[in-house]
Amino acid sequence: MNYPILLRGVLTVTRKDMRIYYRKAPVYIFGLLMPAFLFFAFFIGRDLDPAKYFPGFLAMSLFFTSSSVGPIIVPWEKQAGTFERLLSMPVTVTTIILGDMLAGAIFGLLISTIVGVAGIVLLGLSVTNVLLLAVLFLLGNACFAAMGELLSSTGGRTPSNVMMLSSLVRFPLIFISGVFISLSDMTGLGLVTAYFSPLSYLVDGIGATMDQNSVFHWGVDILSLLAFTVLFVFASGRVLRRSLMKGL
Repeated sequence: MNYPILLRGVLTVTRKDMRIYYRKAPVYIFGLLMPAFLFFAFFIGRDLDPAKYFPGFLAMSLFFTSSSVGPIIVPWEKQAGTFERLLSMPVTVTTIILGDMLAGAIFGLLISTIVGVAGIVLLGLSVTNVLLLAVLFLLGNACFAAMGELLSSTGGRTPSNVMMLSSLVRFPLIFISGVFISLSDMTGLGLVTAYFSPLSYLVDGIGATMDQNSVFHWGVDILSLLAFTVLFVFASGRVLRRSLMKGL
């Protein structure tokens, strides 16, 4: 494999996605407004400690922002008739997936970093392991951007259908992943279900960096996010190759 050519193709696809899709309304609606509304709806009228739930909110913000770009790219380009042009260029399916994924990860990293720094400063939180937090941010954004790309790879040319599917997948995950109910307070089936959500390991890891109770060792959180990322990238390639011409 010619890695310089692969890298050049990935960066070209990423620049194209950043220039076009960072300005699309669904990205801001599902990536920024939705998690903010959910979090404030949870707090209004309840005497809760924001500092305790901030790691979950930060993880949820990262989760929504990094996975909001990917689901609209393939259907939007098929609808606009530009996906055929992309396929005619000297790029592979892997290049397209990695380029789309990188665009989503960068968007998520930018927004979640702003949310994280603002929250830590305003709430007066202390971060005991900055390096671990940075690694979790990078892996988390990569993981959920890959998940967004997987949702986008299902085919079709109607962005609203893919965004609906994305919501059906993402909303249940936030309720089983320790965002609103701490993983340390979960027992039985609820905790077992949380094991199958990549968001659980991000919430748990971020909480550990802020001296909060964690269920898993930080190494387990990192390895789990890495494993989910590889799984999502591999699945995206398989699904996109099968549905490559669907909707054209």
